[in-house]
Parts: sequence; structure tokens; C-alpha cells
Amino acid sequence: MSRRHKGRNVNGILVIDKPAGITSNGILQQVKRLYGAAKAGHTGALDPLATGVLPLCFGEATKFSQMMLESDKAYIATARLGIRTETGDSEGAKVEERPIPENLSAEMIEPILNQFRGDIQQVPSMYSALKHKGRPLYEYARQGIEVERPARPVTIYELTLLDVRENELDVAVSCTKGTYIRSLIEDIGEALGCGAHVVALRRTLAAGFTLENTQKIPDLETMRERGESLDGLLVAPDAALSMFPEAELSDAPLMSILNGQPVRIPSLAHEGLIRLYAKGESKRDFVGLAEAFPEGEMTHLVPRRLVKTNSTR
Repeated sequence: MSRRHKGRNVNGILVIDKPAGITSNGILQQVKRLYGAAKAGHTGALDPLATGVLPLCFGEATKFSQMMLESDKAYIATARLGIRTETGDSEGAKVEERPIPENLSAEMIEPILNQFRGDIQQVPSMYSALKHKGRPLYEYARQGIEVERPARPVTIYELTLLDVRENELDVAVSCTKGTYIRSLIEDIGEALGCGAHVVALRRTLAAGFTLENTQKIPDLETMRERGESLDGLLVAPDAALSMFPEAELSDAPLMSILNGQPVRIPSLAHEGLIRLYAKGESKRDFVGLAEAFPEGEMTHLVPRRLVKTNSTR
């Protein structure tokens, strides 16, 4: 009996510019096949309608996907005014149509947007992937079942009006994890008195990566057709962890950490999660994440997420 091919041991992060019309998991499976990778995952789904920054993790990088999921995000959204849909975007059936305010202008919209800047409470959409009793909300919605959803705190760091047209507006949003842009657009529409839904959504930031860091699927396919390796497009796992301070270890403390054992070292300037590197003469190897607890003149260092290698080849 032949053994099933499990794929290559690929480690690193690939940031894709997700196209519209396909799920995040669909993109993941497509790229995983292109790499022939044994293990891969994404860092938070984008709706099929949405495009933009989608970091994919391979091998050792998957150990940090949850932390990447919890990072701040940024988007550019186009809202169609005057129409509400079941899903809050153009993929859903129209449920209501109302007149748009006359003489729509930036001066009219700005005070409305100001209501949604900063710390706000947001009720998730019934068509979100948020789970209730182990099932995503969208499964209940498709069955016509309405589930009570408590409002959740989110922070809108920036909400900038980019353009206003006869029945549409474009906004740039910078926000914390868990912010539902469809819900935000629906709420803005309600505050304007006419309702709204999302017709275009582009993610411009996730896990510290921007559109400038992305690769396009057709380019990957062309490289494969030419017989070129895609491994050089990967970035090391620690590229997504720059929000944590760093420290270097060597000798006995390093060996203890690599064996999963906590150590006590001379006091570090940081506490909480930190990036650890193996100190070397010519280069540093990323070891993983550890948690630092100050103890007077010493620091208690506990390994949390360790990697086998920082190689992305």
C-alpha cells in the first residue's frame, strides 16, 4: 500500500492580495497546492466580496496565526446608500429601500461619522462567522433564525471620508480586531436615515502587512508554470510579531528555553510577551515567543510558542 503524500515542510508567511469572488479558505487551498505544503492556515477570513491583504501561514508560522488574527486591521469600503440587504453587502437580497438625503455632502456626513470614531459598541451581523452554540451565525441566518447578539466593544481608530457620490460614499477604516465593516456601514446608513450596504471592501492592513507586501495568485501560477520556486516569496514567522519587544539569549538559558523550560536571567527591560532570538556572531535565529515576568533584579522567562527553525526555505 502506497503512503499518502503529505506535502513539503514549508515554513513562513505569504501575504496574498485576495481577489473577489472566492472564500479565504478557497485561496488557502489553492496556494497550499501551489507550494505542495504539508501544513497551512489563514489568519482570519475575508468575505468572498472582499479583496486585499490576506496573510497565509505555513508550517511553524501557523503557531502564531491566532496572534495575527488579533491584530489591528484597516479597510477601504464603498457603501451604497438607500438600500439595506439581508447580509449587509451586495450579495444579500434587498430588504428595504429608502430615499437618500438631498444634497448629500461631506459636510452632512462628517458629523455622522464622528459618532462612530473611538470606542463604540457594535452588534455583529447575523451573516458573520461568529459562533453561537458551536455553529456560525450565518448558518442560523440562512435558516431564517434570528439569534440574539450582545453588542461588543470595538475601537475605530480612524474613519475617514474619501469620496461622496450621488448614492455612494467611500470610507477608510482603521480598527481593532472583531470589527465588522458591514455592521459599521449599516449603522452609518441608519444614522443618515436611509440605510446602506457594502458594495466593495478592500483590506489594506492585517498583522502589520500592507498591500505593498502582497502577492497575486496569477503571478504565483505563472512562476510555477515556469518551474520557478515560490519559496523566496515567503517571509519569516517573526515578520508578523513586530508588536512585541525582542531579547537575545545564548548558552545555557537558550538551551533551557529550547527544551521548553523556564529560566531566570538578569532583568530585562520588558515584561509580557517578547520575541526571542538565539545570539550569534553573524546572524540571529528566531526562537519563538516567551513571556517575561519581572522578579526584582531578575526576570522569569517562560516559553510560550517556540519554532523548530526560522528558515523560510
